[in-house]
Amino acid sequence: MSYRTELAYRHGTAAKTGVLLINLGTPDAPTAAAVKPYLREFLSDPRVVEIPRALWWLILNGIILNIRPKKSAEKYAQIWMTEGSPLLVHTQRQAKMLKGYLGESLGNAAPVVEFAMRYGNPSVASALEKLKQQNCDRILILPLYPQYAASSTATAMDAVFDALRKMRKMPEIRTVQSFHDHPGYIAALAQSVRDDWMRNGRPDKLVMSFHGVPRYTLDKGDPYHCECQKTGRLLAEALEMKQDQYRISFQSRFGRAEWIKPYTTATLEELGKQGVKRVDVICPGFVGDCLETLEEIALEGKASFLGAGGKEFHYIPCLNERDDWILALSHIVSANLQGWIATEEKEACAASRNCALAMGAKD
Repeated sequence: MSYRTELAYRHGTAAKTGVLLINLGTPDAPTAAAVKPYLREFLSDPRVVEIPRALWWLILNGIILNIRPKKSAEKYAQIWMTEGSPLLVHTQRQAKMLKGYLGESLGNAAPVVEFAMRYGNPSVASALEKLKQQNCDRILILPLYPQYAASSTATAMDAVFDALRKMRKMPEIRTVQSFHDHPGYIAALAQSVRDDWMRNGRPDKLVMSFHGVPRYTLDKGDPYHCECQKTGRLLAEALEMKQDQYRISFQSRFGRAEWIKPYTTATLEELGKQGVKRVDVICPGFVGDCLETLEEIALEGKASFLGAGGKEFHYIPCLNERDDWILALSHIVSANLQGWIATEEKEACAASRNCALAMGAKD
């Protein structure tokens, strides 16, 4: 393996701290041509699909990539924003706001903030390179998945460490595993629900829909299901809801294997058949609206509920750019930067440089 040539080092340059936010990813455009390479990268990840590689290669390349890109592109087209993919837009805005919050609280010691997508653009490797070019030799990795799953958080870490393997001079790395029960995150979720209910009234039932994962991942020790349940319980407690006033369910099932239950679609259909008049749905596992929330829940979920006899369906948006959420995010970052937030005085940097030059350094 050949390692990347490092930037020319200048003695006496103060090192910086960086923060890298990572989200799942998105195609570059709502077209089949753009969706196909995105899906290939996503579905080729062995953490996402854990079946024998040879068999899966035949299924993926022989069937899925010939059928699904067009269908997915049509779904993306329904929710695409003027600025681009909703997930990309919201993640970019969150990174910008986080930078501002950290700047206010930490001043000159505030870290450099970048964002990346695990699949698609901007890549994790390119974001790490941007941080290195800004002289960041300490980097906090924060996947924007509140609940840990091997198919989301762990694969984001894989991308980070794959990029590090190609570096001659690696930065120090810290990682955030999850924040499913962080008080600020729960408080922001609860307030987003209260704000929505102030505008639109309360529902008969609140459904908390999380992204699903195959059942076997739970059996093999993945903590995702448990962390989703805890998030749901804490949110319900913050809203002072009784057990019969809310449901926790799981969406986005893919393939024929059993996934963790109950399924969101089946839950919405059941509530509709039971005569529940109004259902509100929130997706606490996503901090930014995306295809899985805006199309799968707000459109398809609504159709499932109303088609089963329900009368009113309401989707509560993700946290997106809420101030209370970005404040909570800044607290998560600051807590994980303990010991790293420090500034080297100009005099100390100059003294270090003078010593290096005296010993023969050229720069």
